Amino acid sequence: MINLSQEHRGWLSEPPDIETSSDDYARRFAGPAGEWMLKVQENIVLDFLRNTGITTILDVGGGHGQLAAPLCRQGYAVTVAGSADACGRTVARMTEMGMCRFQVADLLQLPYPAQSFDAVICFRLVTHCTRWELLLSELCRVARNAVIADYPTSQSVNFAAGTLFGAKKKLEGNTRTFKLFRHDEIAGVFAAHGFRVAARAGQFFLPMVLHRRLKNRGLSTWLENRCRRCGLVRRWGSPVIVKALRAGG
Repeated sequence: MINLSQEHRGWLSEPPDIETSSDDYARRFAGPAGEWMLKVQENIVLDFLRNTGITTILDVGGGHGQLAAPLCRQGYAVTVAGSADACGRTVARMTEMGMCRFQVADLLQLPYPAQSFDAVICFRLVTHCTRWELLLSELCRVARNAVIADYPTSQSVNFAAGTLFGAKKKLEGNTRTFKLFRHDEIAGVFAAHGFRVAARAGQFFLPMVLHRRLKNRGLSTWLENRCRRCGLVRRWGSPVIVKALRAGG
């Protein structure tokens, strides 16, 4: 049920990182196929960060641990900001071991001074935010050098997402409504806050729900590699991971 105060704060329902930090959500990426999808995401982000001199990272809504864990292993100083205490459960072991920090925060009004972190990342969040422009502005405000985020794009096979949503929900059970973006929409908001899009990478050409249903890492890898060689992932891949750099930085 949508709470009016929550809707006013900018979320389609409750803050989405509460759901994405849950055990139920983690099961969406369980098994070899799910691990492969997360590895694709991880590799792109690590490539975007390589040789940048970035050391401190704020992971906004990253209680799912999908990126906090590999970033910590790579030696980055990671702070995870979550909407509620429950968002810290998945990363609790890492925080207890001193690998990263977790802080409860209003994700649309981050409690950090301007340019507090070398980089800010934000995954599984923008698409569920009705005030997504405000969210991006906050990411830009607290980032000293770079913002890395993901979003599903209508410039992909997702253009039929509205028509196929019922079938997707029947297949996945716990899927949620989400917003599709044009690349120029995202780039325009970054530009308005002094950032330029420096890199953009699509993750998959085929819908993620298909890979989840196949449950076959080898077959999914083969299919996506074929699409990648044909240029389909580069042109129409989704979700997209974007890296924006502070202009003049």
